[in-house]
Amino acid sequence: MSTEATAARTGRYRPARLRFLQIPALLWLTLVWVALWGDVSFANVLGGLLVAVVVCLAFPLPPVRTQLRVRPISLVWLVAYFLADLVRASIEVAWTTLRLRYQPRNAVVEVNLRTNSDFVLAVVAEMVTLVPGSIVVDVRRFTHTLFLHVLDAKDMAGVEKARARVLAQERRVVLALGGATGHLAGEHAGQPSDREPPPETVERDAP
Repeated sequence: MSTEATAARTGRYRPARLRFLQIPALLWLTLVWVALWGDVSFANVLGGLLVAVVVCLAFPLPPVRTQLRVRPISLVWLVAYFLADLVRASIEVAWTTLRLRYQPRNAVVEVNLRTNSDFVLAVVAEMVTLVPGSIVVDVRRFTHTLFLHVLDAKDMAGVEKARARVLAQERRVVLALGGATGHLAGEHAGQPSDREPPPETVERDAP
């Protein structure tokens, strides 16, 4: 008996296209859709789910092992801190843009994440980009490196501050959703672990 027939009889076989309907991807795309509309309603959630299904079927991706483990308290802290970060960054960006004859000095910063997880890489990149004043311009998956454009990084202290925010965001994501957190033991928010070298960073002036 063929593998396909055996799988069909055991109920574990799905058509090729349906195998790309991964629950984590559907949930994440639906969440992004609702966030873009800024309104949590049944119609928006249903519409986001339908869009997520169409996207997964039209642009199929190989299965991603997320090793997801939800920790409710840490997840609440992650969401609360992210919302507070949105408010703080919005005020800072508004103040920077409204200052007359002030020319902000921007930079492109390279940050190596400590977690070898594509899921964490994607979530951190999305959350960093959604916060005003910073945007991810490039990602290196094999080294888990983010390149982000930072608004008004005046000096090395500003660059270090931007890097610390990304690493702190990674830490909160891992504590809330990551499968393993041992590599974060002994770290303060955004500070390097003693067991791992600090990430190399390249900064240059950007327009």
